[in-house]
Amino acid sequence: MTATQILLLIAAYFGVLILISYFTGKEDSNDAFFKANKSAPWYLVAFGMIGASLSGVTFISVPGWVAGSQFSYMQVVFGYLVGYLVIAFVLMPIYYRLNVISIYQYLESRFGTVSYKTGAFFFFISRVLGAAFRLYLIAIVLQKFVFDAYGIPFVVTVSISILLIWLYTFKGGIKTIIWTDTLQTLFMLTALVVAVYLITDELNWSFADFLASEELTKYNKIMFTDSILAKNHFIKSFLGGMFIAICMTGLDQDMMQKNLSCKTLKDAQKNMLSFASVLIVVNFVFLLLGALLFIYAEKHNIATPMLDGKVKTDLLFPEIALNGGLSISLAIFFLLGLIAAAYSSADSALTSLTTSFCVDFLGIEKREINTQKSLRKRIHILMSVLLVIVIVIFKYVLDSNVIDNLLKVAGYTYGPLLGLFAFGIFTKRIIKDKLVWVVALTALALSFIIGNIPTENIGGYIIGYELLIINGLLTFIGLFLISKKSEA
Repeated sequence: MTATQILLLIAAYFGVLILISYFTGKEDSNDAFFKANKSAPWYLVAFGMIGASLSGVTFISVPGWVAGSQFSYMQVVFGYLVGYLVIAFVLMPIYYRLNVISIYQYLESRFGTVSYKTGAFFFFISRVLGAAFRLYLIAIVLQKFVFDAYGIPFVVTVSISILLIWLYTFKGGIKTIIWTDTLQTLFMLTALVVAVYLITDELNWSFADFLASEELTKYNKIMFTDSILAKNHFIKSFLGGMFIAICMTGLDQDMMQKNLSCKTLKDAQKNMLSFASVLIVVNFVFLLLGALLFIYAEKHNIATPMLDGKVKTDLLFPEIALNGGLSISLAIFFLLGLIAAAYSSADSALTSLTTSFCVDFLGIEKREINTQKSLRKRIHILMSVLLVIVIVIFKYVLDSNVIDNLLKVAGYTYGPLLGLFAFGIFTKRIIKDKLVWVVALTALALSFIIGNIPTENIGGYIIGYELLIINGLLTFIGLFLISKKSEA
């Protein structure tokens, strides 16, 4: 496809999203923006959350990860399932009982204002970085395959991406996103199925032939149990996946804001369980697609693309889809899937950042009624500008697979949230609220030191996603040290 054709496709796609926002954003109220009036159908939320959870990171980065890690990512995905059960039956009942807008309001009711602000701060940092990771992927693809042809700088590409999100979210917020995410998930899953079908067909295979092929055996190892020292050992990956799901979904305002828009707790739980089941299957198919891409590239002598002098396996899928000599259908569906995957998570991230900043830091509910809506809109613009700045920075500092970076950062930023919520839920102790931020920052600093200990100094042990658990445990211990027994 030419750069002009890609631009026309993107314009048509966003035209549809803006049309949806026109109908869903007619009620320009904070209640609709933050909570969708608590009237969202659970099945729409569940389906839309698939796209939001997977995002452009899964769409591009998981297939690109296969060459170096085979199917080891499934060990993490199995852990996700257990984490989602904890969310459905431990965390959700608390959120619905308290009837919160921001889930970090729980920390205020349990511990106090400083704990509340500390939790909100760590979410804010986590979500800014997470959203930036996801949008960075779509931006570098558009830059390489579209905007470079016109000589347009990367910062302009990023700014356009954020502006498009802002256009269809600034009025309806979460109410609009529930509907746009449903459409975007449909596009993404369709693109996945079409890509697998077209590439296997080009290789003169049926899907069954592909699954039985000798070539697939080079990539399809799932269980890694040889050495506990290795980063991808099953136990480490499974536990890491479990706690990543709890933190990046259950303790994340972005993902929980959609669940809290359901009418009842029972509906929200049905949403979470159905979403979790489908997610396992979808992730496995993405790994199969990754193996297909590398098999196809090897057979047709397609080199893994480079960006700024560095090999980027994340770019192999777009390279094959757009320049690999396959049909125009694959290019069209790839672009629709990529855009849908990237924006289905980024739009909700922008909305949740706006929600968190307004509710958690500015106390928008306590302000004059006639100023609340204008304040929300100003913050929405501010969050958009912040994302542009962070994404541009990423272009110059990221040097490895994006999903690996994303999960690594989660270990640092979500750890204090894990410790705070765990201490609040599983103990009845009273803490010195004013010292909570000291505990959280200390745990973060110690986790950073532990995570960067040279492997040769710890017997060859490679610290992986269990760093999140370590961080949460350090926070829990710190909170215990500044606590006392409840007199109640």
